[in-house]
Formats: sequence, structure tokens, C-alpha cells
Amino acid sequence: MSDRLDPERILAFARQTLDIEAAALIGLKQRQGDGFVAAARAMLECRGRVVVMGMGKSGHVGRKIAATLASTGTPAMFVHPAEASHGDLGMVTDGDVVLAISNSGESDEIGAILPALKRLAVVTIAMTGRADSTLARHADIVLSSAVDQEACPLNLAPTASTTAQMALGDALAVALLDARGFREEDFARSHPGGALGRRLLTHVRDVMRSGDAVPRVPAHTALVDTMREMTRKGLGATAVVDESGKVLGIFTDGDLRRLVE
Repeated sequence: MSDRLDPERILAFARQTLDIEAAALIGLKQRQGDGFVAAARAMLECRGRVVVMGMGKSGHVGRKIAATLASTGTPAMFVHPAEASHGDLGMVTDGDVVLAISNSGESDEIGAILPALKRLAVVTIAMTGRADSTLARHADIVLSSAVDQEACPLNLAPTASTTAQMALGDALAVALLDARGFREEDFARSHPGGALGRRLLTHVRDVMRSGDAVPRVPAHTALVDTMREMTRKGLGATAVVDESGKVLGIFTDGDLRRLVE
């Protein structure tokens, strides 16, 4: 077996990666201050949407941040900065807040649209690892996502830096969630397909049968006709009614199985 496939070597790199990324998050906590408060307030007071932008791995993180914001009460969307230069900048309107993410702060695609964002008079928040970067200098508010090192042994692949970006986005979403008084019921409204949404938003009337959709047979109906009614209405039971339609009882397919045992 190659030394590089040695289980202990593999686990050592895994643990080292987690240690570096955990340390990056602890450092990130210490770097937050007035910039974070200003960013949260700008998003809270936003009359439009929070428009998140980022290239490469920062773009993938940005999509997740936009989705988290939107699902927790802050209207948000992701706009690809390269596409923004070719028409998608029209999605950004007066009253929006732009959250631009770039670890280096020197992304060409974001840099190309910074003058246009200025002309739109939107509030621009930079999430960057370099306070002296082009992005930071042009932004109205700067959020530090700086890390001491990447988990990549070459110190090249975005690893700790993207973890920091993701965590900072979560911190913003949670702070805004609290500031808005966002409740469990609000969360359910934006997650109607999830278990929480079904539990809080689904009522008996949403799933019940009514009218002709309810299987029903008179008390003197033959067993075979009773089964046909249950099959035709697609339920494993039928109501048994008298001449006035009053329910006398319920007959189920379980009752049938017990009869033939």
C-alpha cells in the first residue's frame, strides 16, 4: 500500500483540516464588530432584496447564503457577477443591498461592475479576506472573512476561507432572523414541503374527503357492492349510512380480512 493511502495518514490530514477550519471560525468571531452590525442593519432596512454575488467557490457559497437569507425572512437572490456585466445587472434595482463575496477582493468580474453598482446607488457590502482590496475600498460596508491559512496543504484551494464565508453568512441570517422576530410559523410558510411546514400549515380540511368523494353505502348493501364502492372511491373504508344519510358505522378492508380468516 502506498504511504499516501495509509489510514493513519488519511485521518491525520482529515483532523488537520478540521482543526484549521475550526481555528478559522474562532478567529472569524474575534474579527466581527461594527462592520457586522452595519451590514445586518443595512439588510434589515433594505426596501428591496439582498443581492448576493461571488465568483468560483465564493459564488457557490453565495448561492447558499442567498437561499438561507430568503428562507429565514430576508428576501434575497444570487446574481452571477459575470452575467451581471451582460444584462443581469438589470436584476439589481434601487433599494437593493448587494453582498459581494471575494476572499482576495480582486475578482475581475466583481470589479468590473463596481462602478455600475455605485451609479445604482445601492448599498454594497464586501465580504472579503483583505481589508485593503479593491472590493473593500469600493464597498460601503466591509465584513472581514479573513483566515490565517487555508486547510489545503498548498495553501491554495479555498477551504478554510469558504468555511468562514459560509459561517459569516449564517451569522448574518440568524442575526436578521432574531431582529425580525421570525417565528417557527414564519419558517413553515417558506418551507411548505418540509416536515415542519406540513405539521404547522396542513389542516384537516386540506386532506379530508367530502361530498361525493366519500365512499358511502346503505346498511343493506351487499358485501361485493360495498367493496366496489371502496375501490371506486380509492379508500380502504366506507361509511355505512341510513336512509337520511346519517352515519351508522364504518366498514374497512380490515373488517373484510377478519371476516374471511
